[in-house]
Amino acid sequence: MRVVVTGAHGKVGRAAVKALMEAGHQVTAVDVTRPVWERPEPGAPDYQQADLTDAGQAFAVVRGAEAVVHAAALPDPTHNPPHVVFQNNLMSTFNMIEAAVRFGVPRFVNISSETVPGYFFPERKFLPDYAPVDEDHPARPQDPYALSKHFGEQLMDAAVRRSDIRCISLRPSWVQHEGNYERNLGPVVRDPARAGAGLWSYIDVYDLADAIVLAAESQLPGHEVFYIASPDNAGGHDFAAKLRQHFGDQIELRPLARPDASGISCAKAHRMLGWNPKRSWRDYLDENGRTRQR
Repeated sequence: MRVVVTGAHGKVGRAAVKALMEAGHQVTAVDVTRPVWERPEPGAPDYQQADLTDAGQAFAVVRGAEAVVHAAALPDPTHNPPHVVFQNNLMSTFNMIEAAVRFGVPRFVNISSETVPGYFFPERKFLPDYAPVDEDHPARPQDPYALSKHFGEQLMDAAVRRSDIRCISLRPSWVQHEGNYERNLGPVVRDPARAGAGLWSYIDVYDLADAIVLAAESQLPGHEVFYIASPDNAGGHDFAAKLRQHFGDQIELRPLARPDASGISCAKAHRMLGWNPKRSWRDYLDENGRTRQR
């Protein structure tokens, strides 16, 4: 299958390109960064430089694709002016799904975000209604990043109403890899009293890449949204105890799949995508939150 992967030089895009190629797909990698003017490395994918906020460039890279994985985005609302985050993320998604519809691409994988419910970067703080959070939780975004991702999911809804395209939106939790586990999750492992982002949820980038491959190959109709997070929480703590310690009874505790459960439920992804994560923070960090010696 010919797959276009946007944001291919980012943390998620790089892993997705590798996993899709290992699954036997022909990948065109797309990003805004300049190509290397050298002979390609053996086995490297084709690369196209493109600014996807420009409709013409988006149409150019989508033409001929059999699936699109759209991972390109400014990844949070804190390092660019708000209007830049919103305009970049929303217009690139609009242009890519518009091109996919017009060219008759059968499958579109939209990389959304765990931030869609709105409690990650709000100006007026609030908490999720319940935990573990699932796809039925209300979306109340305030910040430009979560808003852009929420509207991106609505663009997928609109696309399936007006065409035969099949769309899947993945909402990854905080993405980790070999180089950032200690920096990001180490403090939470070492100090059980420390609050964790996203109710201590996280996802290994290679497990996320596996979910992307499943989504690209899926025959599910319409538009489905899936949270993608590891089943355990960062630090492996008793989730019910941590939730009471930090939030009292402000967040309703729903049934847990395991005592050290994540603050995000991925039951839907397990059930409908057949996604089964294989990696944990324990594979990278010791009990002191330091990188394991290999």
